[in-house]
Amino acid sequence: MTILVLPGDGIGPEITQATIAVLEAADRRFGLGLDFEFHDIGFAALEKHGTTLPDAVLERAAASDGIVLGPISHLDYPARDQGGVNVSAAIRVKLDLYANVRPARTREGVPNVVGPFDLVIMRECTEGFYPDRNMYAGTGEFMPDKDMALSVRKITARACERIARRAFELARTRRKKVTAIHKANNFILSDGLFLREVRQVAAGFPDVELDEKIVDASAALLVRDPRQFDVICATNFHADILSDLASELSGGLGLAGSVNMNEALCCAQAQHGSAPDIAGQDRANPTSLILSAAMLLDWMGEHRGSASCRDAGRAIDRAVDAALASPRTRTADLGGALGTQAFAAEVARHLQ
Repeated sequence: MTILVLPGDGIGPEITQATIAVLEAADRRFGLGLDFEFHDIGFAALEKHGTTLPDAVLERAAASDGIVLGPISHLDYPARDQGGVNVSAAIRVKLDLYANVRPARTREGVPNVVGPFDLVIMRECTEGFYPDRNMYAGTGEFMPDKDMALSVRKITARACERIARRAFELARTRRKKVTAIHKANNFILSDGLFLREVRQVAAGFPDVELDEKIVDASAALLVRDPRQFDVICATNFHADILSDLASELSGGLGLAGSVNMNEALCCAQAQHGSAPDIAGQDRANPTSLILSAAMLLDWMGEHRGSASCRDAGRAIDRAVDAALASPRTRTADLGGALGTQAFAAEVARHLQ
């Protein structure tokens, strides 16, 4: 099975190297037959090819069995017409990886803010209040004059229906509760459409409870008691913000795994950014991308019919827990002394 590896910008190459080391250890133990194919994206690709995402890379991504995508510095890219493509958005939209799955759970021994909890945010990530992914041509953000900026939000029934269905399917394997997050009291038509589709999907899952909450109230409730949530389903913008909040409550964004997926392809991607201020210093915590890769293996196990992949994904998750259990074997952001590669070696050791 071919894994396309796109290291990205800033700390991307370092945490990607660490993640591949863990995947190689899992490959040795479980006999997965993984083959890694590396390509430049971001600033490295811009320098060589004049674009942060060459067409050939996107074509290889579509043909791969899975993708590992490192963080990117798209805020610092040049304008789109100068080659500055938002790699993350382009991969999600052009490959239709519409479901951004973001678990947030506390891990034993790691300090957190509110006590133990375990939830998953199911984020629709191909439309919504993101101007680079809601128009067929051009952008959804524009300025009629120099003192006025407008942004268009796109919400479609198809996108709402399929993300809701993935949320209910997941909840059926967990604690059987979906919370639909909205702001329909103000976004009457767009969030109203979202709720209409969620309710229609819910009718086909009578064994799963549907809860509906306004987004600002949900932020407060997450801080007060995240244990009341199981699977959160939301449109792009709401889910993006709430997932960062939930991950920080669980112990930090550095622990937050994430995949973008559909029924045919999956991309592992850390929740956090490229942190260029610590790039090249072996200080970055690679846990988020390692856990994302574990989620990728689990997806590959389910969709490629490989029990070994599922076993490997779960083993990586347990190995991360084992490495994090002792302050001595954590990275500096969690009060430990290990660098990026040493932490990956510790996780790999627990896989043996």
